[in-house]
Amino acid sequence: MSRIPFRRRLRARLAAPDFPWWLVALAVLALASALVIAAEAGLRQTLTVLATGLLTTVEVTALAFAGALGLGFLVALAGRSRRRLPRNLARLYVEIVRGVPVLVLLFWIAFAGVPGTVAAWNWLVTPLREAGLLSELLVRDVSLLMRGVLALVIAYSAFIAEIIRAGLESVPKGQIEAAEALGLSPFQRLRLVILPQAIRTVLPPLGNDLVAMVKDSSLVSVLGVADITQMGKVYASGSFRFFETYSVVAYLYLLMTVSLSLAARALERRLRR
Repeated sequence: MSRIPFRRRLRARLAAPDFPWWLVALAVLALASALVIAAEAGLRQTLTVLATGLLTTVEVTALAFAGALGLGFLVALAGRSRRRLPRNLARLYVEIVRGVPVLVLLFWIAFAGVPGTVAAWNWLVTPLREAGLLSELLVRDVSLLMRGVLALVIAYSAFIAEIIRAGLESVPKGQIEAAEALGLSPFQRLRLVILPQAIRTVLPPLGNDLVAMVKDSSLVSVLGVADITQMGKVYASGSFRFFETYSVVAYLYLLMTVSLSLAARALERRLRR
């Protein structure tokens, strides 16, 4: 008797207009692809090679998103400042960074920004170097991976700053005025009143930016960083298995991006409840 209600609920759920058939199709496709990769020796070997770059891709994404989130939050706060100088500096930063393609910014940071910063640092600490307290900093001391991470941090911080600014401004002014009337400090108002409400607004676009960063992390391969894309490029050029290699590369990126998208949606629904 208990099976009948379950079957009815299942049929009703499957017949619902909002049932995610696209997700079912995607899951079936992912499972079928996994079985094909497991059954074919060449694909298994390709996956083994690419797996060595998976950790680098995750590392680049995690470091870059954490840095972009922190920097974007500071830029957003500066953009909402009551003082003219930080507000205009924040707007200038956002407009400049958003107007430059990520790949161009990556090249500029890696081959112009970092060498220029290293030269400026060595010039500033010349007295300390001459006194033997500090050694000379070399450009090669800054790894290509960190240059790529820095470029992604700067590129995405401008977009995240606009997301956070919009979320902060979505909080009704009446609640902020009520917090002021209660005698809360600016930091307490931000932590106890503004951020808990703004997070519901900013979470979906932040999830989209995280997914986009996973994909854009492949740009660090142009610097020779051994991520999934770079490992695939090296393996395909040596084995001439271009179709198999880049099919597995696309499969790995799809697994990461779809999983993150679903996790972000689940967290969003939980926060709404």
